[in-house]
Amino acid sequence: MCGRYVMARAVGDLVALAEAEADENLELRQSWNVAPTTDVPIVLERLVDDAMTRRLEVARWGLIPGWAKDASVGVRAFNARSETIIEKPTFRSAIKSKRCAIPVDGYYEWLKPETPKGKKRPFFVHPADDSMIFFAGIYEWWKDKTAEAVEGEEAWVLSCSIMTMASPAVDDPDPVLAELGQLHDRLPVPLGAEALTEWLNPENKDAAAMVDLATSQAFEVASTWNLREVGPAVGNVRNNGPELVEPRQSLFS
Repeated sequence: MCGRYVMARAVGDLVALAEAEADENLELRQSWNVAPTTDVPIVLERLVDDAMTRRLEVARWGLIPGWAKDASVGVRAFNARSETIIEKPTFRSAIKSKRCAIPVDGYYEWLKPETPKGKKRPFFVHPADDSMIFFAGIYEWWKDKTAEAVEGEEAWVLSCSIMTMASPAVDDPDPVLAELGQLHDRLPVPLGAEALTEWLNPENKDAAAMVDLATSQAFEVASTWNLREVGPAVGNVRNNGPELVEPRQSLFS
């Protein structure tokens, strides 16, 4: 799964890396401890003046489907399983044509203790070359009727979710993939360059094909990552600074 991640890039860097456009007044706050329900940057494609345009937008992490009565649904929908994303009512509309990419510097995962009295150990997973990860995501627009009644105008909330898949086997011959398999049984799906282009295109409406495309190349991308143990401070969302990603010790020491 993915429940915490790092996004510490400036808007200009994200625009360049994603080859996207953004509003001049778009504001992003650097964060080394992004948690669900937080506002996060996403990359999507949509028609602007009759031309398909790649945009950098800000969305709430935790997808709120259009039919939701209130925003609380999103608290439980920050991840979407690739195996069920096409059928689940919360996600099945978005996966058809409202797909996005969620840029991150890396993410945190917790290794379960070997004994009942042991403590979970947090790890920071990131590209070995410190490049950007683009996770496969979906997005939705939800109309906040309460805000409309209060403000006298329509209020729309943009929200998103990260797609996950089964992790590599713990005995995978690739050492990085094997470590990822031992770390957790779920993996947020990263997009390679080719898959990113296809995934973002809203005209690709074959949801099953898009899910297959993203998951089929995910392990190849993940094999270029690095895992390092970090301190327990990351477990508290109030802690937020670059010191959170400083190494503690090796994975299996």
